[in-house]
Amino acid sequence: MNFVYISPAFPKNFYNFCDRLKERGVTVLAIGDTPYDQLTDELKNSIDDYYQVYNMENYDEMVRAMGYFIFNYGHIDWLESNNEYWLEQDARLRTDFNITTGIHTNHIEDIKCKSKMKKFYEEAGVKTARYHLVTNLKEGLAFIKEVGYPVVVKPDNGVGAAKTYKISNQEELEAFYLEEHPTQYIMEEFVNGLIISYDGIANLDKDILFETSHVFPNPIMDVVNDASSMYYYSLKELPYDLKQAGQACVKAFYTAGRCFHMEFFRLLEDKKGLGKKGDIVGLEVNLRTPGGYTPDMMNYANEIDVYSIYADMVTKGYSEYDHHRPYHCVYCGRRDHVLYKHTHNEITTKYQFDLVMCERMPDILSGAMGNFTYTARFETMDEVNAFVDYVLG
Repeated sequence: MNFVYISPAFPKNFYNFCDRLKERGVTVLAIGDTPYDQLTDELKNSIDDYYQVYNMENYDEMVRAMGYFIFNYGHIDWLESNNEYWLEQDARLRTDFNITTGIHTNHIEDIKCKSKMKKFYEEAGVKTARYHLVTNLKEGLAFIKEVGYPVVVKPDNGVGAAKTYKISNQEELEAFYLEEHPTQYIMEEFVNGLIISYDGIANLDKDILFETSHVFPNPIMDVVNDASSMYYYSLKELPYDLKQAGQACVKAFYTAGRCFHMEFFRLLEDKKGLGKKGDIVGLEVNLRTPGGYTPDMMNYANEIDVYSIYADMVTKGYSEYDHHRPYHCVYCGRRDHVLYKHTHNEITTKYQFDLVMCERMPDILSGAMGNFTYTARFETMDEVNAFVDYVLG
């Protein structure tokens, strides 16, 4: 089996996908823009061949890399980056090189455009916020007359919470329309809800091999726009209604042979047309592993190896592991410009037996994840909340 992994050096933990695949006898071929001599030893030992391109967004360079691999190793069975930024290019390469295990260009808009996700949520029986594809002020006002203020506007095809805004009045709305928008925007009714995810790995038959969930008390939109501290944590027990909604969405979306990160609201108040307080409402689906170091958080919380589960999925379609969840794993991201009550040394001393990761976040990820991060695991939510208060207070 030949597997081409795209950009294995970033994020740095993604070399683990290559490592576990190679352990199972897969020929792992990698394409990236990092010079070979700057790759970590762990990554070098996890791949069979590496093709450096100077610009990964230059499709001709990517095609030449693929041509080199095919000439030397034969047909490519899998191609993946597990990175939202490269999903469209991954799909184009699969299509052009007849790689059947994965999403092709004819379906990529369905998993990248927030407006197109709505029909899959509907197929899964999950309600979503009403929306309007942004055109002009007149039509925007007509939509707001229907749903009321506030509304949320964001790129229909966008990564994370980049360029996502809440508009609370007509003055802000008019200002939005005076700006240039080089891409299509979507406007949605505002949903007052707690963001909760359904994450996991599905095989080519859309059977779920692993599932877990994370709670995001402060929305990423606010974290990015306000440059505020952020935290999120995993659940030990998955709520029944979340599992129902998540599993239905796995069947509805193009999840075959993929990691998935599905975001839902749990309503904090009754919302006409959507449901009662506590109900589950669809937000958006990302068909890749959750961002940052979340895969490692999954490992720490569940005492498993999600990279091995993924490699098992690729090589044999199933995986065997102990399905217990002994811990909550919690992530806290601090900002350089914020003066916190407790110092780094105080945190690492007080929680020396609980911390599992502690490091600076790469600048490119810091907008959503914070500048310096602390990740710990605990058996109870009381301990999680105390940790968050201590680190971010």
